[in-house]
Order: sequence, then structure tokens, then C-alpha cells
Amino acid sequence: MLSRRAVLAGLAAGLAVGRSVAAEGLPTVAVTKDPSCGCCEKWVAHLRDSGFSVTVTEGPVNPVKARLGVPRDLASCHTALVDGYVVEGHVPAGAIKRLLAEKPKGTGLAVPGMPVGSPGMEVGGMEPDTYEVVLFGPDIRTTFASYWGGQAM
Repeated sequence: MLSRRAVLAGLAAGLAVGRSVAAEGLPTVAVTKDPSCGCCEKWVAHLRDSGFSVTVTEGPVNPVKARLGVPRDLASCHTALVDGYVVEGHVPAGAIKRLLAEKPKGTGLAVPGMPVGSPGMEVGGMEPDTYEVVLFGPDIRTTFASYWGGQAM
């Protein structure tokens, strides 16, 4: 007969394995950001809260953008790589998950600028902007998703 302690230890081990499997279901997001950028930290927290593992490298971001092919007009404050895709700016975790599920042809996703209400750019007392997530690449530039108030439209 199992003791109460053995049953509880088994349950705890099962929960730990379940958390590990869930975390392994999403690839790691590698973020490059300016060391002094607070909104980037909030975006990283948004990704982690959405189940992603995130690594952060602080340093010059513009050379990374150029190397990865981010068009200047789509640039924002931080750049990330996830599963071979570029993620530029304050892209919602839901759009990244959709990108990973659908695997469209393209370089990646971008939210140009820093729209109010996008993840990491929430500003109390200000109405959120309507903004688009753009799928971009050498031969493609199209709206991948539209958001208002943090919700997909």
C-alpha cells in the first residue's frame, strides 16, 4: 500500500513533467534589445506569460535587424528569432503562435513602430491604437492580423 507521502510525491513529479512538456511545446524566442528599453522587458514578460521560453541579449539592435532582413519601415525597438522566423517589435504572442502553427512562407512578423496597446506598450488612461501585424519577406508583405485594444479583430 502506498503512503500518503509517496502519492503526493508522485503527483508533484507528474505536475513537474507536465509543465516541462508544455514548455517544450513552444520554441525559445531569442530577443535582442537595447539595455535601457523598459517596453521590451514588458514584451518579454508577455511572451513568458504566454508560455514561451525567452532568452535576452542586450546590445546594438540595428545590426541585427539589417542582418535578418527587417525592412526599415517595419522596424521597432527590439528584434527576435523564433523557429527560423524574425519577430520585429511588439507582436502579440497569439500572432506568434499562429505563425508557428501555420508556417507561412516569409521572413517573419512585424508590428512597426510602438503602437499604444500592443504587448509591452500598454499606457494607462490612453485609448489603444488599432495596429496590424505584418507578414514580410523578400516576396511578400501582407497583413497577418489586426488588433484593437489588445484583441484580434
